[in-house]
Amino acid sequence: VTGLPAIYAQGQGGLLGVAIDPDYAKNGLVYWSYAEETDGVNGTAVARGKLALGAAPKVDDVQVIWRQTPKMASALHFGGRLVFGRDGKLFITTGERSIPAGRVQAQNLDGTLGKVVRINADGSIPSDNPFVNTAGAKPDIWSLGHRNIQSATLDAQGRLWTVEHGARGGDELNRPEPGKNYGWPLITYGEEYSGKPISEGATQKAGLEQPVYYWDPVIAPSGMALYNGALFPALKGSLLIGSMREQHVARLVLKDDKVVGEERLFADIGGRVRDVSVGPDGAIYVLTDEEDGKLIRITPKG
Repeated sequence: VTGLPAIYAQGQGGLLGVAIDPDYAKNGLVYWSYAEETDGVNGTAVARGKLALGAAPKVDDVQVIWRQTPKMASALHFGGRLVFGRDGKLFITTGERSIPAGRVQAQNLDGTLGKVVRINADGSIPSDNPFVNTAGAKPDIWSLGHRNIQSATLDAQGRLWTVEHGARGGDELNRPEPGKNYGWPLITYGEEYSGKPISEGATQKAGLEQPVYYWDPVIAPSGMALYNGALFPALKGSLLIGSMREQHVARLVLKDDKVVGEERLFADIGGRVRDVSVGPDGAIYVLTDEEDGKLIRITPKG
């Protein structure tokens, strides 16, 4: 696909997420997140354009509708999942860029590192965002205190769920609510890769949200879908989450917004699972990101 803006494709940077406009049948708009570099620093950005298919597919009328601030000199933790809410607002997940100067930004309201962001489809700010009237706060922030969110989807009620990478331990499933603080790096169920504690090893503090569920050891999550199809009745209502580290799809069984069971599916997939999606026919699509990455369609045997 041609017509894309310049992309910073180093480390974990590159093209990150994609979403289709809820009114795509009429307007042909697609949205994508990507890593963008300016003057030696970089960050996550979101653009949209009109998709023209054919022998030489391209996007026309490209507009950059959102940019993460502040930009940093880091090739890590870009986040980048895009999810449209039922109200047509666009959720953007971000990372805190990993480096120490970025990590502390996850708790700051004057930037969008380590946040879930919510904007209108044209990039403007919804009037009901939680920090619209907070002095010094970025009005596009929905929730804060996140590390690096690479999984996001809506549940049957239209609520946002996310999964973020922990450090060594502490991958988290959350249901981000407006204005709430999910704790990173003040609390975590993980530790530094060196084995040293993070923030004195605290896992709970007043005013900071607990995850719905966490993994230790980590699964390195990326991509998530709620299964609501008919081909696999036993999976209905479950969250399906890609694991890059363990190379499977984690199925989480939910009851009353709590995880009551976990199952590891498709463990023979043979690659790091980067994305999981459910087709309109109920088939499960799994994308791997190895050098010979594959898009795999999964249906019941027989």
